[in-house]
Amino acid sequence: MSQISEVPEVPEVPDASVPAIAVTGSTGRLGGRVARRLAERGVPQKLLARDPARAPRLPGSVAVRAEYADRDAVREALAGIRTVFMVSASESADRLAQHKAFVDAVAEAGVRHLVYLSFYGAAPDATFTLARDHFHTEQHIRAGGLAHTFLRDNLYAEFVPDLVGEDGAIRGPAGLGSAAFVGQDDIADAAAAVLSRPDDHAGLTYDLTGPESLTLDEAAVILSEQLGRPVTYQQETVEEAYASRSSYGAPPWQLDAWVSTYTAIASGELDGVSDAVPRLTGHPATSLAEVVRARRG
Repeated sequence: MSQISEVPEVPEVPDASVPAIAVTGSTGRLGGRVARRLAERGVPQKLLARDPARAPRLPGSVAVRAEYADRDAVREALAGIRTVFMVSASESADRLAQHKAFVDAVAEAGVRHLVYLSFYGAAPDATFTLARDHFHTEQHIRAGGLAHTFLRDNLYAEFVPDLVGEDGAIRGPAGLGSAAFVGQDDIADAAAAVLSRPDDHAGLTYDLTGPESLTLDEAAVILSEQLGRPVTYQQETVEEAYASRSSYGAPPWQLDAWVSTYTAIASGELDGVSDAVPRLTGHPATSLAEVVRARRG
């Protein structure tokens, strides 16, 4: 009787050219920065975008169409993906619903790890109204059973010069409160570090801040020095803040978000410096002065 010898099964070796990471928001300032850093590290990636034609052309990347609310498209796009970097959707009245649909599709696609760009002080009763969306998104991710890492960034340092009006004044009800403004390059460096070794960061939350907490008076002094023109901070009441912004015709939820950016500073909820940026990136966090100087350069 002949014998048929069994051939030992050869373990499958992952193809290093096949993306194991997907990045959302690559057409924006944060997702694009993260995608470029991963490409520089030689990490293959899939870029999810509403309009793939606008995604950056990067070595080892492929762009696919997938909107957050389109669960079928997201599931198809994420087939075989192990780790996803999720930038929050554009501000809208239904942003939380979009987030939940996307998270559900991520889980259904068999993704192992979701790295979510959240917000500093995310809580159900956060003063900054949009931080509540981030809290509920985090809770939905936890409930879905995904391995996860939350990167909670403070207000963008790049955003501060945009607060200055044509008359050189920053106006808002921020009082004497402080915020630890963080540079977008620092956020991207931190995200790329986490995405390069996601298992090392599973279940962790990182507060991403700049190297100092500043009042808007102090920020105005820095802007004056860096921009070469006088910048001042002028305190508004909450009522004055709503009145001064109502002429833009924005919906109520957006007015609430704009005004609560300042009242969150006043409440102290954006104060406090974390060492997460230097720990994750290996370099010091970038100051507001350095961010403004780089933008000018």
